[in-house]
Amino acid sequence: MGRRIRVAVIFGGQSGEHDVSLRSARAILRHIDRERFEIVPVGITREGRWLIGGDPLRELATASRLPLELEPVSSGAGSAPATGESALALLESLPGEIDVAFPVLHGPYGEDGTIQGLLELAGIPYVGCGVLASAVAMDKPTAKRLFASVGLEQARWIAFTWHEWQCQHQTLLARIERELGYPCFVKPANLGSSVGVSKARRREELLAAIELANRYDRRIVVEEAIDARELEVSVLGNEEPVASIVGEIVPSREFYDYEAKYIDPHSQLLIPAPISEEQAATVRRMAVEAFRVIDGAGMARVDFFLERSTGRILINEVNTIPGFTAISMYPKLWEASGLCFRDLITRLIELALERHQAQQRRRPQATQPFSG
Repeated sequence: MGRRIRVAVIFGGQSGEHDVSLRSARAILRHIDRERFEIVPVGITREGRWLIGGDPLRELATASRLPLELEPVSSGAGSAPATGESALALLESLPGEIDVAFPVLHGPYGEDGTIQGLLELAGIPYVGCGVLASAVAMDKPTAKRLFASVGLEQARWIAFTWHEWQCQHQTLLARIERELGYPCFVKPANLGSSVGVSKARRREELLAAIELANRYDRRIVVEEAIDARELEVSVLGNEEPVASIVGEIVPSREFYDYEAKYIDPHSQLLIPAPISEEQAATVRRMAVEAFRVIDGAGMARVDFFLERSTGRILINEVNTIPGFTAISMYPKLWEASGLCFRDLITRLIELALERHQAQQRRRPQATQPFSG
């Protein structure tokens, strides 16, 4: 047997989804094929300190007081602080040769193109979408405009900055109430896992929701509330992406918020979703189209609404680093589609290496300095 492929699994991070990342990393470390892959765990603390060596997942879980059952994992290297430019130096000096990175960083600084850009600079292949797709999918207004450009139907929405809200408060308030009405959802423009999301049923709640969203992002999105079922599809691939079977979320709460997604085990996951074959085909087609329009690669989970009164299928969002926790839809949908968790991880790593090799073939060579 040849040398195992060395995989740097990167988790933790400085976003509000730090704990979700730890849960996802635990699942990946448990299911990865150890005969083919050697793990180099890389943890990032809430303060931005990079941890390599020892058992960073256990260290971060202990700091977060997460009751995770963990197997010992160690890369044999020391830990080191790294932020900004030194993070790049740290990646380049990882113990031995790193063949590929598997970022499991949800939210800002991980799912928004930040870590992807760092890995590009370090010349390290990585699992998942590139810089552009990651940034676009994370930014709700930009993603919505792209979806609209290819005719993907979605709920009505309005976006504005906190500065615009302060300067045009009455105008924006009147527009929201006229065009969207109540109830509506208020979201930070650049965050995931429903962090900072509120449902507003009247003006007082809308004002409070906008204040809350501003704590997470200076740009805010308000969407009309749709009485709908929530559908999800997993997408896998590079140039020829494919979609899994469709699943349905039945939240235990009024809407599928952060706790319902990652903490509350009582939300139901219906796999396959109890919808018609025609509806399932439409959802899968739309998922692949959304993946393509953002220039996705590797993986994504695409979320939809199925409006109860009309049967309309509306795209909600694309998640470029979906959850890999014990209750996450992404691996569950692929398992139900015939691809087990271990083989899914293997395929994602293969796709990362294939994409990097293709990029290397196209990358322009540095030109000689001009001499006049």
